[in-house]
Amino acid sequence: MLVLKFGGTSVGSVENMTNVKNIIRAGKKKKIVVLSAMSGTTNALVSLSENIKNSENEIALASIETLYQKYLVTIDELLNCSELKQEVGNYIDSVFDFLKSCIDQPYSELLYNTIVSQGELLSTYIFSHYLTQEGLNARLLPALDFMRIDRNKEPDNFYINRNLNRVIDEILPADIYITQGFICLDADGNIANLERGGSDYTATIIGSVINADEVQIWTDIDGFHNNDPRCVENTHAISHLSFDEAAELAYFGAKILHPQTVMPVRKFDIPVRLKNTMHPEAHGTLINSEIHGDGIKAIAAKDNITAIKIKSARMLQAHGFLKKVFEIFEKYETSIDMITTSEIAISLTIDDDIHLVSIKEELEKFALVEVDKNQSIVCLVGHSIIFHEDTHRLFQVLQDVNVRMISYGGSNNNISLLVHMDDKIETLKKVHSYVFEGGVLV
Repeated sequence: MLVLKFGGTSVGSVENMTNVKNIIRAGKKKKIVVLSAMSGTTNALVSLSENIKNSENEIALASIETLYQKYLVTIDELLNCSELKQEVGNYIDSVFDFLKSCIDQPYSELLYNTIVSQGELLSTYIFSHYLTQEGLNARLLPALDFMRIDRNKEPDNFYINRNLNRVIDEILPADIYITQGFICLDADGNIANLERGGSDYTATIIGSVINADEVQIWTDIDGFHNNDPRCVENTHAISHLSFDEAAELAYFGAKILHPQTVMPVRKFDIPVRLKNTMHPEAHGTLINSEIHGDGIKAIAAKDNITAIKIKSARMLQAHGFLKKVFEIFEKYETSIDMITTSEIAISLTIDDDIHLVSIKEELEKFALVEVDKNQSIVCLVGHSIIFHEDTHRLFQVLQDVNVRMISYGGSNNNISLLVHMDDKIETLKKVHSYVFEGGVLV
C-alpha cells in the first residue's frame, strides 16, 4: 500500500484537484491519501479565530461569508452530479453554520483548534465525493477516529496502531482511503493538531503503522532543492537524500518538509518521495537509508532566531555551570539549536522566545546575559561534510559576511552559520557560489 500526501496548493483549485485525481488513479496499489486544507483556508481560519478572540464580530462574519462563497464556487465547478452536489453543499452549510456559532462562544485553545480543523474536514469531504463521481472506489477515513497525541504532544503510537487498523477493517473496502492531515485528538479526546505543516507528519505516521511500500509527499516544487529557490537563482532539485540529511534540512528551514516527517518511517526503512503535483513526471527527491555521495548537497536557512550570550567568570573550571544553564532551558521547555563555548562564555540560539524574559531573568542571577534577536541560521547539509576535501571553501564567506556563530563538528552531516536576518540572502548566495559554482558569484 502507498501513502500519498497532497498539500494545500495541490487541492487549491479545481484544475489541481483534477491533477491529483489522475495521480491517485495511476497504478494498481491501494492508497491512503492524506489531504491538507485547500490553500488559503487555514490562514483564513486562523484569522477568523483572532477576530473572535478580539470580539470583532462583524469582521468575523464577513470572513466566514467570503470563505463560504469560495467553497460554493468550488463545488459548483467540481461536481456535475446534482445529488452529490446537494449532499456536499449540505455539509458545507453545516460547517459554516458551526463557524458562525463560534462567534458567540468564549475563546479558548480548544475553540481555536476546532475552528482551524474545519479546513481539512472540508477538503477531504469534498474530494472524496469528487472521486466517487469520477468512478473511483474511494472511502473517507476520519483522522479523528485514529490519530491522537499524548500529553507530551507526541504521536500516541499504541493508540494510532490499534485504531487505524480497526477503522480500516470496519469501513467498506476501498481502493483509495481519503483522510485528513494535520488534525488529531489530544490525550483528553479534544481536537488538537500536529501544528503547521503537520500533514507531512500525518502521512509518515500512517505509513509506519501500515508498513507502507512508500510515502509520497506531493507539493508544488520538484523536491528538495540545493538552496532556497526564493532567494537564490540556478538551484536544482536533489535526486536523493538520506534520512539524516533530509531531517537536518527540514529542521533548519527547508519549507518543503515538516521537520519531524522522516522520524516515524526511518526505523522501518520506508522510503519517502517528494513529488511535484504540477509536474508528476519529474523525478523529485527520494529519501531513504542509502548514502549517495559525500560533501555539501544543500543549503537551508531558518529565520527568527534569538542568540543568547551567557558570560561569567564563575564558569572557569566550574563543572556544574553548564548543567545549571541547561536546567533553565529545560524548565521553560525551550530547545537549543546551536551552542558554542569558551573559557568564560556560552553562546547559544533558540527559535522560540516565548519564555525569553523569564529565561533571561534566571540566567542573570549568576551571569551577564546578552540577547541578539532577528538572527538566521544558515545550514549546510551533506554526508560527512566536515571531512570532505572541498568543505573549506564555504569559509570564504567569512570575508564577506559578519558570521555571529559557527557550529562545526556536532554532526558529521551539518555545518551551521549564524548571521543577522538582513544578511541571510547575501549569505545564501555567496555560500552557493563558493560551494556549487566554483566561487564565481553570478
